[in-house]
Amino acid sequence: MVDKNAVRRGYDALAEAYAADRNEDGRGREVLSRFLDGVSESARVLDAGCGQGTPVLRDLSESAAAVGTDVSRSQLELADERVPAASLAQGDMAALPFRDESFDAVTAYHSLIHAPREQHQEVADEFARVLVDAGRLLCSEGPDEWSGTNPNWLDTGVEMQWHIAGAEATREHLRTAGFVIEREWGVDDSLAEGDDASWTFFAARLEG
Repeated sequence: MVDKNAVRRGYDALAEAYAADRNEDGRGREVLSRFLDGVSESARVLDAGCGQGTPVLRDLSESAAAVGTDVSRSQLELADERVPAASLAQGDMAALPFRDESFDAVTAYHSLIHAPREQHQEVADEFARVLVDAGRLLCSEGPDEWSGTNPNWLDTGVEMQWHIAGAEATREHLRTAGFVIEREWGVDDSLAEGDDASWTFFAARLEG
Protein backbone atom coordinates (compact mmCIF):
# COMPACT_ATOMS: atom_id res chain seq x y z
CA MET A 1 0.00 0.00 0.00
CA VAL A 2 1.23 3.50 -0.84
CA ASP A 3 2.24 5.63 2.14
CA LYS A 4 1.44 9.20 1.09
CA ASN A 5 3.88 10.60 3.62
CA ALA A 6 6.64 8.53 2.03
CA VAL A 7 5.69 9.91 -1.38
CA ARG A 8 5.75 13.49 -0.05
CA ARG A 9 9.10 12.99 1.67
CA GLY A 10 10.50 11.35 -1.44
CA TYR A 11 9.55 14.19 -3.76
CA ASP A 12 10.83 16.73 -1.25
CA ALA A 13 14.18 14.96 -1.07
CA LEU A 14 14.73 14.39 -4.79
CA ALA A 15 13.11 17.51 -6.22
CA GLU A 16 16.17 18.64 -8.16
CA ALA A 17 16.99 15.14 -9.44
CA TYR A 18 13.42 14.59 -10.61
CA ALA A 19 13.35 17.95 -12.39
CA ALA A 20 16.62 17.14 -14.16
CA ASP A 21 15.21 13.77 -15.31
CA ARG A 22 12.04 15.30 -16.73
CA ASN A 23 11.71 15.29 -20.50
CA GLU A 24 9.78 18.23 -21.91
CA ASP A 25 9.02 16.63 -25.29
CA GLY A 26 7.08 13.58 -26.34
CA ARG A 27 3.59 12.36 -27.14
CA GLY A 28 2.23 13.14 -23.71
CA ARG A 29 2.81 16.79 -24.42
CA GLU A 30 1.14 16.45 -27.82
CA VAL A 31 -1.94 15.08 -26.05
CA LEU A 32 -1.91 18.11 -23.76
CA SER A 33 -1.74 20.45 -26.75
CA ARG A 34 -4.82 18.81 -28.28
CA PHE A 35 -6.65 19.09 -24.97
CA LEU A 36 -5.79 22.79 -24.69
CA ASP A 37 -7.27 23.45 -28.12
CA GLY A 38 -10.66 23.19 -26.44
CA VAL A 39 -9.80 25.34 -23.42
CA SER A 40 -10.45 29.09 -23.58
CA GLU A 41 -7.92 31.71 -22.45
CA SER A 42 -10.34 32.79 -19.72
CA ALA A 43 -10.62 29.25 -18.33
CA ARG A 44 -9.31 28.39 -14.88
CA VAL A 45 -7.33 25.14 -15.07
CA LEU A 46 -5.92 22.99 -12.25
CA ASP A 47 -2.81 20.84 -12.66
CA ALA A 48 -3.20 18.21 -9.92
CA GLY A 49 0.21 16.85 -8.98
CA CYS A 50 2.02 19.63 -10.81
CA GLY A 51 5.49 18.72 -9.53
CA GLN A 52 8.17 21.22 -10.51
CA GLY A 53 5.84 22.83 -13.03
CA THR A 54 7.35 21.82 -16.37
CA PRO A 55 6.18 21.17 -18.91
CA VAL A 56 2.48 20.73 -18.06
CA LEU A 57 1.76 23.62 -15.68
CA ARG A 58 3.88 25.95 -17.81
CA ASP A 59 1.93 25.02 -20.94
CA LEU A 60 -1.34 25.55 -19.08
CA SER A 61 -0.21 28.98 -17.88
CA GLU A 62 0.45 30.03 -21.48
CA SER A 63 -3.10 29.11 -22.52
CA ALA A 64 -5.32 29.78 -19.49
CA ALA A 65 -5.39 30.85 -15.83
CA ALA A 66 -3.34 28.01 -14.34
CA VAL A 67 -3.28 26.71 -10.78
CA GLY A 68 -0.96 23.97 -9.58
CA THR A 69 -1.22 21.76 -6.53
CA ASP A 70 1.18 19.15 -5.21
CA VAL A 71 1.80 17.28 -1.97
CA SER A 72 5.49 18.26 -2.02
CA ARG A 73 6.55 21.69 -0.78
CA SER A 74 9.94 21.39 -2.48
CA GLN A 75 8.32 20.64 -5.82
CA LEU A 76 6.07 23.68 -5.42
CA GLU A 77 9.08 25.87 -4.68
CA LEU A 78 10.59 24.81 -8.00
CA ALA A 79 7.25 25.36 -9.75
CA ASP A 80 7.08 28.89 -8.33
CA GLU A 81 10.47 29.64 -9.91
CA ARG A 82 9.69 28.04 -13.25
CA VAL A 83 6.06 29.05 -13.74
CA PRO A 84 5.65 32.42 -11.98
CA ALA A 85 2.35 33.09 -13.76
CA ALA A 86 0.64 30.14 -12.04
CA SER A 87 -0.99 30.13 -8.61
CA LEU A 88 0.14 27.31 -6.32
CA ALA A 89 -1.27 25.44 -3.32
CA GLN A 90 0.02 22.46 -1.36
CA GLY A 91 -2.52 19.71 -1.02
CA ASP A 92 -3.63 16.08 -1.29
CA MET A 93 -5.48 15.03 -4.46
CA ALA A 94 -7.93 13.02 -2.35
CA ALA A 95 -8.89 16.23 -0.50
CA LEU A 96 -8.18 19.11 -2.85
CA PRO A 97 -7.81 22.51 -1.11
CA PHE A 98 -10.33 24.25 -3.38
CA ARG A 99 -14.02 25.09 -3.31
CA ASP A 100 -16.65 23.27 -5.34
CA GLU A 101 -16.82 24.25 -9.02
CA SER A 102 -13.57 26.24 -8.90
CA PHE A 103 -12.19 25.11 -12.27
CA ASP A 104 -13.16 24.74 -15.91
CA ALA A 105 -10.61 21.98 -16.51
CA VAL A 106 -8.24 19.69 -14.58
CA THR A 107 -5.10 17.88 -15.69
CA ALA A 108 -3.39 15.07 -13.77
CA TYR A 109 -0.20 13.84 -15.44
CA HIS A 110 1.34 10.74 -13.83
CA SER A 111 0.08 11.75 -10.39
CA LEU A 112 -2.83 9.35 -9.79
CA ILE A 113 -0.25 6.59 -9.57
CA HIS A 114 1.03 7.92 -6.23
CA ALA A 115 -2.39 7.75 -4.55
CA PRO A 116 -3.18 4.68 -2.43
CA ARG A 117 -5.25 2.25 -4.51
CA GLU A 118 -8.24 2.55 -2.18
CA GLN A 119 -8.29 6.34 -2.72
CA HIS A 120 -8.31 6.41 -6.53
CA GLN A 121 -12.11 6.73 -6.54
CA GLU A 122 -11.87 9.56 -4.00
CA VAL A 123 -9.43 11.37 -6.27
CA ALA A 124 -11.78 11.06 -9.26
CA ASP A 125 -14.63 12.33 -7.06
CA GLU A 126 -12.50 15.31 -6.03
CA PHE A 127 -11.78 16.16 -9.66
CA ALA A 128 -15.54 16.16 -10.28
CA ARG A 129 -16.22 18.27 -7.19
CA VAL A 130 -13.89 21.11 -8.15
CA LEU A 131 -15.04 21.21 -11.79
CA VAL A 132 -17.95 23.24 -13.13
CA ASP A 133 -20.72 21.43 -14.97
CA ALA A 134 -19.37 20.14 -18.28
CA GLY A 135 -15.83 20.79 -17.01
CA ARG A 136 -13.06 18.84 -18.71
CA LEU A 137 -10.46 16.42 -17.37
CA LEU A 138 -7.23 15.06 -18.85
CA CYS A 139 -5.52 12.40 -16.77
CA SER A 140 -3.06 9.56 -17.28
CA GLU A 141 -2.84 6.09 -15.80
CA GLY A 142 -0.84 2.96 -16.47
CA PRO A 143 -2.64 0.40 -18.65
CA ASP A 144 -2.41 -2.44 -16.10
CA GLU A 145 -2.62 -2.62 -12.33
CA TRP A 146 0.76 -2.62 -10.63
CA SER A 147 2.17 -1.56 -7.27
CA GLY A 148 5.74 -1.23 -6.18
CA THR A 149 8.46 0.53 -4.24
CA ASN A 150 11.90 1.66 -5.35
CA PRO A 151 14.30 2.36 -2.44
CA ASN A 152 16.80 4.08 -4.74
CA TRP A 153 14.70 5.95 -7.28
CA LEU A 154 16.68 7.90 -9.88
CA ASP A 155 19.84 6.66 -8.15
CA THR A 156 19.27 9.15 -5.33
CA GLY A 157 19.00 6.75 -2.39
CA VAL A 158 15.43 8.05 -1.92
CA GLU A 159 12.41 5.75 -1.71
CA MET A 160 9.39 6.19 -3.97
CA GLN A 161 6.10 4.27 -4.04
CA TRP A 162 3.42 3.72 -6.69
CA HIS A 163 0.07 2.03 -7.09
CA ILE A 164 -1.20 2.02 -10.66
CA ALA A 165 -4.90 1.16 -10.77
CA GLY A 166 -4.89 0.28 -14.48
CA ALA A 167 -6.96 1.63 -17.34
CA GLU A 168 -10.02 -0.55 -16.76
CA ALA A 169 -10.36 0.49 -13.11
CA THR A 170 -9.75 4.14 -13.98
CA ARG A 171 -12.54 4.11 -16.55
CA GLU A 172 -14.89 2.87 -13.85
CA HIS A 173 -13.66 5.46 -11.33
CA LEU A 174 -14.24 8.31 -13.80
CA ARG A 175 -17.69 7.09 -14.79
CA THR A 176 -18.69 6.63 -11.14
CA ALA A 177 -17.58 10.21 -10.46
CA GLY A 178 -19.87 11.48 -13.21
CA PHE A 179 -17.50 11.80 -16.15
CA VAL A 180 -18.15 10.83 -19.74
CA ILE A 181 -14.93 9.61 -21.36
CA GLU A 182 -14.65 11.31 -24.75
CA ARG A 183 -11.31 9.97 -25.93
CA GLU A 184 -8.45 7.70 -24.91
CA TRP A 185 -4.86 7.55 -26.10
CA GLY A 186 -2.23 4.90 -25.58
CA VAL A 187 1.07 6.75 -25.19
CA ASP A 188 4.58 5.28 -24.86
CA ASP A 189 5.91 8.38 -23.16
CA SER A 190 6.43 9.20 -19.50
CA LEU A 191 8.02 12.66 -19.82
CA ALA A 192 11.08 11.12 -18.19
CA GLU A 193 14.39 10.49 -19.91
CA GLY A 194 15.17 6.81 -20.36
CA ASP A 195 11.74 5.69 -19.20
CA ASP A 196 9.70 3.72 -21.74
CA ALA A 197 6.59 3.35 -19.60
CA SER A 198 3.23 3.10 -21.36
CA TRP A 199 0.32 5.30 -20.33
CA THR A 200 -3.36 5.57 -21.08
CA PHE A 201 -4.62 9.14 -21.30
CA PHE A 202 -8.29 9.88 -20.69
CA ALA A 203 -10.03 13.02 -21.94
CA ALA A 204 -13.36 13.26 -20.12
CA ARG A 205 -16.16 15.72 -19.52
CA LEU A 206 -18.25 16.08 -16.36
CA GLU A 207 -21.92 15.50 -17.02
CA GLY A 208 -24.02 18.53 -16.17
